[in-house]
This record gives sequence, structure tokens and C-alpha cells, in this order.
Amino acid sequence: MSAIGPLVDLAEAKRFVQPFEGGAVFCDYAVRGDVRALLHVEADPALRGAGAAGRFMAALVEHARAHELKLTPICSYAIAWFRRNPDAADVLG
Repeated sequence: MSAIGPLVDLAEAKRFVQPFEGGAVFCDYAVRGDVRALLHVEADPALRGAGAAGRFMAALVEHARAHELKLTPICSYAIAWFRRNPDAADVLG
């Protein structure tokens, strides 16, 4: 599945979201200064197993770099993704 739009930070809702063909992937987060604690990552059912959540996480890392944010994975998916992608460790905080 390909992203059909950019990752967006819905700051009032404390949610990152990105649309894909067939649905969206989102991440709810908590704010601690410039740190975003990633509480829950979820893909619409039609996207599960298609790699959309991984592409979302890569876009989230790029967003964090561009906005000088740090990410703290709390969600088990986010923790596992960062373990599989050590090149993204520079945004961990």
C-alpha cells in the first residue's frame, strides 16, 4: 500500500496520522516538551500486513528530525520497529 498523503500532526488530538490507499495509520502520543511518547500505533484493518505501519513509522522519524522532536516508544509495535531500524535511533529520547 502506498501513502496517498503526508504524515500530519493533529496536535490538538495528540495524534499523528497518514492516509494510505485503503485507509490510514495513526499514532496517539503524549507530550513532554520536545518529546513525543508514542502510546499506540494502529493501521486500519485493510492495511494490516501490507507494510503501511512501517512506512508510517519511517515518515514519523523524518517528521521528528525535521521538527527537532524526540520520540519515546511506549507501544509494543513502535518499540519493535525501532529495534528493527537502528538507523532511526537518533530521534529516540
